[in-house]
Amino acid sequence: MSAHPNIRIVLAKLGLDGHDRGLRVVTRMLRDAGFEVIYLGLRQTADMVVAAALQEDADAVGLSLHNASHLTLAPRMIDALRDAGLDIPVIVGGIIPDVDVQPLRDAGVAAILGPGASSDDVAAAVREAVATP
Repeated sequence: MSAHPNIRIVLAKLGLDGHDRGLRVVTRMLRDAGFEVIYLGLRQTADMVVAAALQEDADAVGLSLHNASHLTLAPRMIDALRDAGLDIPVIVGGIIPDVDVQPLRDAGVAAILGPGASSDDVAAAVREAVATP
């Protein structure tokens, strides 16, 4: 974890998916739990998220994926962070079929949260992902 007293997380929607309600709910959950949240919103690219993570000295990146692009976009995000020299966890939330959980884990996703995850579940997943080397 960084020297910051609070965990800083960049939240974004990659690609053209226009559904951001869940991401806005997670933003509020994390802010209410004491996290510093950098909300990028819709239609972000991996490069845009990397730039924000670098600029904000983020401890983690959270992606909301709802359009079946998770197997492409999550690994692309992880690669972009690593290429930029950032070794920070990526947490994915959204509608992820059970069969895709292990491939996402194998690609390096630190945590996967589905619909209905509680505020406590979300905060705990981020804290654990950041604390795990």
